[in-house]
Amino acid sequence: MRFRPCIDIHNGKVKQIIGGSLRDEGNQAQENFISRYDSTFYARKYREDGLDGGHVIMLNAPDSSYYEATKNAALEALGAYPGGMQIGGGITAENASEYLKAGASHVIVTSYAFCVGRIHWENIRRLCEAVGREHVVLDLSCRSKEDGFFYVVTDRWQKFTDVKLEIPVLEKLGEFCDEFLVHGVDVEGKASGIMGDLVQILKTYRGRKITYAGGIGSIEHLKEFQKLSEGKLDFTIGSALDLFGGRIPYEHVLKFTDKPDAF
Repeated sequence: MRFRPCIDIHNGKVKQIIGGSLRDEGNQAQENFISRYDSTFYARKYREDGLDGGHVIMLNAPDSSYYEATKNAALEALGAYPGGMQIGGGITAENASEYLKAGASHVIVTSYAFCVGRIHWENIRRLCEAVGREHVVLDLSCRSKEDGFFYVVTDRWQKFTDVKLEIPVLEKLGEFCDEFLVHGVDVEGKASGIMGDLVQILKTYRGRKITYAGGIGSIEHLKEFQKLSEGKLDFTIGSALDLFGGRIPYEHVLKFTDKPDAF
């Protein structure tokens, strides 16, 4: 179980938002935190602390008036920690190599891989051909429906697909990626506790590495996550960290991953 740090960028600034609140119209989002530091501050900190495999996420759509500012901030973060972070947001087979050349270890894709409500195998294969499976992270961020299943959501978590998050789906998609990133969107940015049902599904998968995000708002939540996941999943924490205005000391998270029994 490893801590994967994050740098979320919206409208050109490092922010933490409530995941389900993103709207392309008007570049709107319900904000938990807007940093006074730029993206390179966080990238350098993660590099100094030896935290690799974190995520730089561009939260603006490519047609947004803020997209270039957000992209520039993301590229600066990659340059400050070459090879140490992954990047997601508007990634396609056509532009993925640009981000790898800029310093990303992996590219993270959601909407490009899940088009018109279904898995777009042709796009996934094109991406793997362009940069290699070993550089691809598939984002299976999901929301629940009344039928009790979790479904992959796309377009900055605004649109449901018909793809259920199930083990056979993970096994098939695992042939085309190096890792998975899974946000529990219904609790993302709320620091209200983990999605236990989702963690239960993810921990039973025996293939690629999975990083879980969503709802960890305290060390107690982190202890619950470790117990429920049996240490088989990595995790990320955003707005709950004191780095982003939250209550969990960043240093405590680092210590917890080294010596969880001390807490």
